[in-house]
Amino acid sequence: MKGLFASLLLCFCLGLSQTLYAASVVFLNPGRTDEPYWASYAQFMQAAADDLGMALDVRYAERDLHRMLDQAREVLRGENRPDYLVFVNEQYAGPEILRLSRGSGVKLFTVNSTLTADQQTLAGGTREKYPDWIGSMVANEEEAGYLMARTLLEQQQRVAPGQPFDMLAFSGVKQTPAAKRREQGLMKALAEFPRARLRQLVYSEWNRQRAYAQAQQLLPRYPDVNLVWAANDEMAFGAMAAATELGRKPGQDMRFSALNNSPEVLRAYLDGKVSALVSGHFTLGGWAMVLLHDYDAGLDFAQRGGKDREVRLFMTLDRNKAARLLRHIERRGHDLDFRAFSLLGKPGRRDYGFSLQPLLE
Repeated sequence: MKGLFASLLLCFCLGLSQTLYAASVVFLNPGRTDEPYWASYAQFMQAAADDLGMALDVRYAERDLHRMLDQAREVLRGENRPDYLVFVNEQYAGPEILRLSRGSGVKLFTVNSTLTADQQTLAGGTREKYPDWIGSMVANEEEAGYLMARTLLEQQQRVAPGQPFDMLAFSGVKQTPAAKRREQGLMKALAEFPRARLRQLVYSEWNRQRAYAQAQQLLPRYPDVNLVWAANDEMAFGAMAAATELGRKPGQDMRFSALNNSPEVLRAYLDGKVSALVSGHFTLGGWAMVLLHDYDAGLDFAQRGGKDREVRLFMTLDRNKAARLLRHIERRGHDLDFRAFSLLGKPGRRDYGFSLQPLLE
């Protein structure tokens, strides 16, 4: 009887300690608080944290590199340090964030954009020069750029077979790895369509108003343009507004690509105004929380798929998938059991298998 009581008491104490202790995570969000993509990214991440019993603190840099570095300094050098810091190599700030982390005792994990090959020749890779930099997870940004461009080019070729067609491209922040890799995907697709002509590529910094102002200048300069490749949804809407003012009809005499998952862009795609839509990488932060949850419990994700992973999250949406994703996003909380994606207690599973598919079911 005493043995049974002792066992019950031990189970109670273990359960109580798990309730009182939650792994703490700070996410340095490089975007703005009112930016649909980064807001939805944080929301998905928070849903994962809530399910997994983790404490998440999201700090927005408001697209300000100096502010992001100040936030990193506060997190890594301050008194109340978290267990984990999740960061993006936005504007190539990763090496400085790693330098600030030295001696902090905080574990670091990179999402979206990890250090470039050139940066890693100096700073090393994960678990090397900075052993507390435990891993990274990115989506294939080049594939995203390629999928958008390829879809647009195929559509135009079907409409006007054998004829040349002109394109404009609106990219993001020039000093951002994600923007450069999406451009590489665009160029790869263009090489497959010799009749396509890229008239000009501009950097709109992911911003709707900037893309609108640029499109006001570019569209009259290139009146034969009928394809617009935009590296995100905000820039697509800016260019679309300028085109509409000039009497063009999005989805009819001009085709636009977009990337992201905002309700606005999903509805625009379903309405036919956006012709090519790619989505999926807004889930990266949430999946990163699953990896950190398992790592904190003693299951090293490096043994289940690797410490650095490029996940094929991007997907070209059709009308059915776009409608399902819209319904899912409009249900706040995402209605997912993130614990089901953990590999704790699942010795037969060798990798996590993250994808956009659970949000389309």
